[in-house]
Amino acid sequence: MLSILKGPKFEQILQKAKQNWVEFTPTKQDVSTAGIDSSFNNTRFQGIELWATTAVSIKSNGEVLIDLHDSGLGSDIDLSKIASKMEIEACEKTVDSVDLVLMDGSLHSQFMTRQSSLDAMVVKTIKKRDNVIFIAKTSNTKKQFENLGSLAGDIFYYNHITKGAGFSKIFVEKKYGADKVISSTFVRLSDSTPIIKLEFLGGNRDNDEIKSIMNKLYKSSVGGYPYALKLAHNNCKISDKELAKMVSLLGLSNEIGSREVLS
Repeated sequence: MLSILKGPKFEQILQKAKQNWVEFTPTKQDVSTAGIDSSFNNTRFQGIELWATTAVSIKSNGEVLIDLHDSGLGSDIDLSKIASKMEIEACEKTVDSVDLVLMDGSLHSQFMTRQSSLDAMVVKTIKKRDNVIFIAKTSNTKKQFENLGSLAGDIFYYNHITKGAGFSKIFVEKKYGADKVISSTFVRLSDSTPIIKLEFLGGNRDNDEIKSIMNKLYKSSVGGYPYALKLAHNNCKISDKELAKMVSLLGLSNEIGSREVLS
C-alpha cells in the first residue's frame, strides 16, 4: 500500500509525470464564456415518483442564456439521462452565442460510457463550432501511468510534482471510434490552485491550442476554476425545499411519504 506514496515505483511515475508537464503561466484573454450544468431531484409516494430536472447555461457575468426545466410523476424514471439530454440541448442553443462553452464533468465518463445512447447528439452539437470543452474538478482515470503500475489516478501524480501553473502532455483516446476521439489534459491555471481536467472531442490538439484555451479560461476563473461553471452549478440545483413546494402545489402533501420531503 505504501508504494502509492513512496518507493522506486512511485518515484518512477513522478519522473514520468514531470516529463509530461509543461510549465505555462496564462495571460488574460477577453472572450465570452458560458458554463452549463444540470441537476435533478425526486421523492417517492407509494410507488410513484415526483421528479424534476433542470439544465442551465449562464455566462461568466451572470447572464442566463438558457434555463430548461422538466418535471412529472412516474416510476423508474432515468433522471440522469433526462438531465444529460437537457445539458446537450442547452449546449446546442449556446454554441453560437459565446466563444467558449464549458460543460461540467467528463465527456469520457458521462456521454461515452454512462449515457452512450446520447453520444451521436453530443458529437453533432460539439462539431457545430468546435468550441465546447468538458471540465472536471476531479478525475479517477488511470491511463497515463498504468504501464508503470500506478495505483492512484493520473491527477494524483501531477498534483505531487508541482504546485505551479501549466498543463500535462495531451492524452488521446481512440477506443470509441474515429468520430469520437477524445483528447484530454490536466491543467493548473494559477500557482497553488487545484488541477482541473479538460476534455475535447477530436485528436488534432497541440500545446499551442491548450495554451490559448488556458488564456481564455484564466480571465474568468476564480481559485483556478471557471466562474461560469460555478454559477451554472448554483443556478441549476434543485433543493429539497423547492421539491417540497412542488409537493404542496400538486396537493400531494397528505400522501404517505410526503412528510419526508416536507420536513
